[in-house]
Amino acid sequence: MTANSTDPMIGRLIDGRYQVRSRIARGGMATVYLASDLRLERRVAIKIMHGHLADDREFRDRFVQEARSAARLAHPNVVNVYDQGQDSEMAYLVMEYLPGITLRDLLDEHPILTTEQTLDIMEAVLGGLAAAHKAGIVHRDLKPENVLLADDGRIKIGDFGLARASSANTATGAALLGTVAYLSPELVTRGVADTRSDIYAIGIMLYEMLVGEQPYTGDQPMQIAYQHANDVVPAPSGKNAQVPLELDELVLWATARNPQDRPADARTLLDSLFEAHSVLLSAGAATSAQATVVMPRATGFPGGTVETQVISGRTQEPPNPGLPDSAVELASQTRRRKSRGRWLVAIVISVVAAAAIAGWYFGAGPGSKVAIPNSVAGMSVEEATVTLESLGLSVALTTGTIDDPIIAIGLIADTDPPLGSLVTKGSEIQLLVSTGPRPIALPSFVGMTEDQAREAINAAPFTLAEPIIRQFDSTVALGIVLDALGPDGVTLTGQETLGELQPVVLVVSAGPVPSVIGLSVDDASAVLSNAGLTVGAINAAEFSDTVPEGAVIRAQGVGSDPARIRVGDTVDLITSRGVELILIPDVVGQLWSDAKQQLLDAGFELDYNIFADAAPNLFTVSVLTPDGGTTAPRGSTVKVNFTS
Repeated sequence: MTANSTDPMIGRLIDGRYQVRSRIARGGMATVYLASDLRLERRVAIKIMHGHLADDREFRDRFVQEARSAARLAHPNVVNVYDQGQDSEMAYLVMEYLPGITLRDLLDEHPILTTEQTLDIMEAVLGGLAAAHKAGIVHRDLKPENVLLADDGRIKIGDFGLARASSANTATGAALLGTVAYLSPELVTRGVADTRSDIYAIGIMLYEMLVGEQPYTGDQPMQIAYQHANDVVPAPSGKNAQVPLELDELVLWATARNPQDRPADARTLLDSLFEAHSVLLSAGAATSAQATVVMPRATGFPGGTVETQVISGRTQEPPNPGLPDSAVELASQTRRRKSRGRWLVAIVISVVAAAAIAGWYFGAGPGSKVAIPNSVAGMSVEEATVTLESLGLSVALTTGTIDDPIIAIGLIADTDPPLGSLVTKGSEIQLLVSTGPRPIALPSFVGMTEDQAREAINAAPFTLAEPIIRQFDSTVALGIVLDALGPDGVTLTGQETLGELQPVVLVVSAGPVPSVIGLSVDDASAVLSNAGLTVGAINAAEFSDTVPEGAVIRAQGVGSDPARIRVGDTVDLITSRGVELILIPDVVGQLWSDAKQQLLDAGFELDYNIFADAAPNLFTVSVLTPDGGTTAPRGSTVKVNFTS
C-alpha cells in the first residue's frame, strides 16, 4: 500500500476551495500536496503544517513568514505564492505547482555536472536570490532540495520558511536553523545571518555541483559545523581537474570564512558569474558547440548511474590528467599559473573599479532606480506622500482617480506610473485615489435559473456570495431565483447598478415545504430534517375535525415572517387537539326571537321550520336535538321544534 493511499489528507477539501489530490513531499515542518483550486480550476501545490506543530507559536509564525516573504517577490526564478490561511487547526500555504525534480534529485542521479550545466543553474538561482536580497529578504536555507527544476526548463527557488528581513541581521536563537551542510561560519559561531550567509550556501552548492560531493563531511552534524567554522573550503579543481580557474575563484570568493571577504549580495556574485561565463565561452572552455544534455540512468554499470555527459564533436580531456614528469616542469607550470593569476587580478581590479562607478551611478547617483512600493495601496494621500518622498521621489500636487473594487473610497488605489514600477530617483509620481467599485448595470436575476444567475454574476462581474439561500415557495419551481440581495442584505430589485465585484446573495426556490399534515410528531420531524429544517417547539394549539388528536396539522416558521421558511431555519409544529366540543345552550321554553341568536353565537348550524322566522315572538322552543345542556362538535347541526 502506498503512502498516498493511507494519508488522510488525500481527497480532503481545504477551506472549501482546494481539493487535495496526492502527496508530493514531506519535510520537517510541513507536507506538500498536489491539489486542485476549484475556484480558478488550476493545479497548485499546497503546503500543510504538521499537526503536532500547530500549537507551537514559533513554528506557526515561521510558516506565515514564508508566505509573506515569498509573496513580496515577483520573479521568474522564485516560486509564486498564491494564498495562505488556516482551516480549523491546520495552517496551509498555496503555491505555484511546478512538475519536475529538485536539484538534489538531479545530483543524486548525476553527482558531477558539466561547467555549462552548473553555470545555467547557478545563473537562475542567483537571479531569484538577487530579487530576494533586493527586496530585503535573506533566505537562510539555500540547498539543492529548495531549487526546483521544472519539466518545461524553468528553474526556481522555493521554501522561504526561514526567511527574514536582511536589515534585521536576525540571530537564530538557541538552535541553528537551516541545513548544516550549507551553514556559513557566522551562523555556526554567532547564529547571525545576512545576505552574505546566503552567498556562502551558494558557494557550497556550486562546489557540490562541480565536484560531486560537499566539501565537509562527518558522522555528526556538529563535526560538519566545526569544519565550516574553522576550515577553508578547498578549490573544486583539487577534486575535479576539469573545473576551470574562473569557477575555482568564484567558489573561494563565495565561501570565504570572513563575511566581509565575500560578495555583498547575490547581484554582485551574479554579475561576476556572468563575466566568468563570458570568459569561458570566449576561451571555448565552458561548452562545446552543442548544448549540454543530461543522460538518463544507465543500466549494467556498478551503482546504476553514469556521470553527466556533454554531447558534442569535441573530445573531452581525461578527468584526472597525470602530474608533470619532472620538478623543473612542475616549477615552470607553477610560474605560469602565478603569472596568469597576476593578470587575472589586474582584470578583476579593473572590473571592480568599473562596477563601483556603475554601482554608484545606478545605486545612489542620478541613474539609480527606485521601485514604487505596493504598500502605498490603501494609504491616505498624506501617508503615501511621506512614503514616496522618503524614497527620493516627487509627488504631483494634484491627484487622479481610479475605480477600485477593494480599496476604500478616498485611499490610494494606484499610482502613475503604476505601483511596483521601477523609476529613476526624483521622478514625479501621481497618486490615484479610489472612487470605489465601478458601477455596473444590474441584470434582473428574479426568474432566472440558478445556473443562469451564476453566469450573469460572473459576466458582470460581481461576486457570488456563498452560501446561496434556499427558500421554500409553493408557487415557484425548484431552482428558480426568488430574489437577489446586495452586500447590506437588502433586495437589489429596483436598483439600477451595483459596484464591480460586490457580493450578490441569491435567494433560490427550494420548492414547497414538505407536507406533514396528519403525521406523528416523530415522522414529521424526520421529513423536515431531511429537507434541511430544524424542529423547534411542539404546540397543541388547534382543534381539527379532520386531523386526529396529537397528529401534526402544519409546520410554521418562527420569527417576524412565519410564512418565509428557508433551508436551515427552525420551524414549530402545530398539532391537533382533536374535535372541539361545545355546550348546547338550553333554550327550551324560550321565544324563538331569543333562542335563535344564542344557538348561532355558540357556533351551531340550525334545522328548524323557517316559518318561525316570520313571527319569532309567537313561537316557543319545545325540543332541542341534541338536548340543551349537552355538548356537540362546533359547527354541528341542532334541530329545533316549536310550540305556538
